[in-house]
Amino acid sequence: MRRPIGVNTWVWQSPLTDASLPSLLPRIAAMGFDAVELPLENAGDLTAAGVRGSLGGLRPYIVGAMAPGRELVLAEESTVAATQDYLRACIDLARDVGAPSVCGPFYSHTGRVWRTGEAGRAAAYAQLRRNLEPVAAHARDSGVVLGIEPLNRYETSLINTVGQALEALGPLLGHGVGLALDTYHLGIEERSSADAVRAAGEHLVHLQVCGNDRGAPGGDQTDWTGIFAALDEVGYAGPLNIESFTALNASIATAASIWRPLAASQDDLARDGLAFLRSRHDTSQGEHP
Repeated sequence: MRRPIGVNTWVWQSPLTDASLPSLLPRIAAMGFDAVELPLENAGDLTAAGVRGSLGGLRPYIVGAMAPGRELVLAEESTVAATQDYLRACIDLARDVGAPSVCGPFYSHTGRVWRTGEAGRAAAYAQLRRNLEPVAAHARDSGVVLGIEPLNRYETSLINTVGQALEALGPLLGHGVGLALDTYHLGIEERSSADAVRAAGEHLVHLQVCGNDRGAPGGDQTDWTGIFAALDEVGYAGPLNIESFTALNASIATAASIWRPLAASQDDLARDGLAFLRSRHDTSQGEHP
């Protein structure tokens, strides 16, 4: 199975804007990546024209950022409406640049945690489905899929595992909604990352990869052999996108708890991750599907 290998621009900077694209995207392409993950932190930071003009041959993927104030559960109607509008802006950008998906933890802001029982969780999941459905409809109309990402227990208390995501999203799955997984979160929350991929199955639309320390994939404790085998079993043909962060950015570094450099340089992190993925995953020969 040949899959494109990409990298998130959060490895270098945040927020990403049109002004950054002409210098950053050609560097990523020159490293040998097939794809790039573009975070739209705020509507208007990126334009379709700006992205298309700098992509070169890179395949674009759009991710969102659930900053404080973005909520689809247990929030005022005005907050939910503003969050829905933000997600529609992400979808519109994806549609206009030819990205197949928009991915992220689209339920509550990163870092929001609360204690809840079984009944409270079920009610929150029902509320999520109601508030996500009109956004999913916009995604379907736009030819884009929303990939909902489980996060680890320190970043959310709502959806930590693939099993919880399947329960929460239920009838929306396959109708403009799928799952986006991140090996970092899988390594914390799942008993087996490979089995979690199998459980996601046909609903897996996007995969982010990194080492268990949030650095480059490879040379770490992650069961990469098992994960790659599971991806083949479920027929996953999407990207392997490296997601890591620079410790020099206040907002993203704090949200992701990045307190120290994870490589000698951010370029080294990207290159090392790419070299590992190329060596372990046959994506470098022939044309991608």
